[in-house]
Amino acid sequence: MHLERLECHGFRCLNDLNFEPAPGVNILRGENAQGKTSVLETILFAATSKSHRTSLETELAAHGGDAFRIGLQVVRVDRPVTIEVNWWRGEKRVKVNGVPQTRLSDALGKVRVVFFSPEDIALVKGSAAVRRKFLDMELSQLLPGYLSALQNYRLVLRQRNELLRAHKPDVDQLDAWDHQLVTHGQTLIAERTAFVHELGQTASAVYATIADGESLRLEYKPNTEAAELIHALATSRESDLRRRQTSHGPHRDDLEFTIADSPARSIASQGQQKSAALAVKLAELELVKDRTGEYPILLLDEVLAELDAKRSEHLFDAIDPDVQCILTTTDVNPSAGVPQRGATNFQIVHGSLEIR
Repeated sequence: MHLERLECHGFRCLNDLNFEPAPGVNILRGENAQGKTSVLETILFAATSKSHRTSLETELAAHGGDAFRIGLQVVRVDRPVTIEVNWWRGEKRVKVNGVPQTRLSDALGKVRVVFFSPEDIALVKGSAAVRRKFLDMELSQLLPGYLSALQNYRLVLRQRNELLRAHKPDVDQLDAWDHQLVTHGQTLIAERTAFVHELGQTASAVYATIADGESLRLEYKPNTEAAELIHALATSRESDLRRRQTSHGPHRDDLEFTIADSPARSIASQGQQKSAALAVKLAELELVKDRTGEYPILLLDEVLAELDAKRSEHLFDAIDPDVQCILTTTDVNPSAGVPQRGATNFQIVHGSLEIR
């Protein structure tokens, strides 16, 4: 899979943009606040309907604007795909190959991307909620059934919590919500378990390449095992009623990172944490390839910051040549660690791109 063309209008600081990256490595160079990250953000938003920087879509429109449009043309192994996103005054409409999508979730997975930004170090050092969001986003792109189970689980969880907060909760209703929560929750736990097992094996190998043989281990930490979930909900019902919230289920799961046999969240250095997050992202490439038959598009935002030249070189050694990679850097001159052979260079100034 590779991006043939990106067009956008009215998005953040970008001028009317027409970006045609090459199939291999593409380097977007420019000073800070010129729009490099926004180019990657447009691709991410069109592919996932999400921004990594904000949950408020009003912030994505150019200053003073009330609309933006993004168009992607992507080549896949099975067929070409076009995605068009039109946002106007809070209303978003998406077309895939010219066909309007009645549900935004129907467009998810049509274009697959793996995105890394400096904020992704939170995968290692941030809260459990960040890691759950990561698992949910990646599995939703790969498995439509997972996305359906996730949506249903969240709906049931919200209904159960509302009942727990009622003045006189109806116990019979709680029984019904518990069984639905278990049905959808067990699907989430099973898919997360399988995904993390595969991801961990590949990420460990990638991390060893980047970090000169140092070890990385990932372990999925379910709040409650799938087989025990119905029992846990029953035995915690009284405490749930007192606390007015659901204490067991995959909405409380976590993903644990261990580097060199020590907990990465509290012990690892900034460089180790960033390398671990990168290893996970690069491992995603291989998992998506194994499950779909083609690599997703790799977006790397300021990936070289805080990595020494040796780790930077090892990083690009770990990326398959068949992967289309679009990366940003503030270094306007070729530098150590940035691949130059076969790379296509672009310069971005005040929201405008030009090939170098």
